[in-house]
Amino acid sequence: MEFKLNEALKCEIEKTEIDLLLEAIYRVYGLEFRNYSQQFIRRRIFRRMMAERLNSISGLQEKVLHNPEVMEKLFSDLSINVTEMFRNPDFFRSLRTKVVPKLREYPFIRIWHAGCSSGEEAYSMAILLHEEGLYHKTKIYATDICDKALNKARQGIIKLEKMQEYTKNYHKAGGNCEFSEYYSVKNSEVFFSQDLKKNIIFAQHNLATDHSFNEFHVIICRNVTIYFNKTLQERVYNLFNQSLGKNGILGLGDKEVLKYSSISNSYAELDAEQRIYKKISFTE
Repeated sequence: MEFKLNEALKCEIEKTEIDLLLEAIYRVYGLEFRNYSQQFIRRRIFRRMMAERLNSISGLQEKVLHNPEVMEKLFSDLSINVTEMFRNPDFFRSLRTKVVPKLREYPFIRIWHAGCSSGEEAYSMAILLHEEGLYHKTKIYATDICDKALNKARQGIIKLEKMQEYTKNYHKAGGNCEFSEYYSVKNSEVFFSQDLKKNIIFAQHNLATDHSFNEFHVIICRNVTIYFNKTLQERVYNLFNQSLGKNGILGLGDKEVLKYSSISNSYAELDAEQRIYKKISFTE
């Protein structure tokens, strides 16, 4: 019998290889990437194959299973580390004008930044709340799957070359002080002040597998679920719904909407353009 590989069969083989790789990663390392977007996963896998000079996904699987250093590199490739200070300034301006007035009503404020990467947005929130006189009664929980990114976030150190752009973002977001008040400079690095760090807890949390760990007034998770398939998106949105208290605020990225999720009827648009939602139904 003669076997021929047409394009359809080649695509099926590739998909099977990817599925087997992700299954192996889950079984051996306990890391869950099986419900990530297929296109995202494929791009990152092929990037690692090129770096390792491999010709097949099966070859990458062999290296991943027998060489933890290659797994660490692939894990870094699969982790989502896109962030900046006051990213999309209009989002933070909306938080300042539409969310902060509601937070003033609470004696204590709990905020969850899910998928915080290296922490720039968590520090941005700390600065915003400091200027609004609320930071002293706030605890920010900033979580990510990637230990490497979290270690960087805990240090509160970023490259000086980024500060010109970040300063522009800060003022566009409604910042009313000198941005340089919040950090010191040494050589080519910026160090955030200890006062900003004191109410931020950085911790590892996997949105694909872990559960709710507190009740929050605000949850921010921006352009993370775009890398997930529909099944995982639904899991994450339900996780956020379980974690938000009465009248809680959910902030998503500009490429994300609740409209087609199972929890959509439980939320009203506080700012449709900035993807900020308010919880309108609550089950004790």
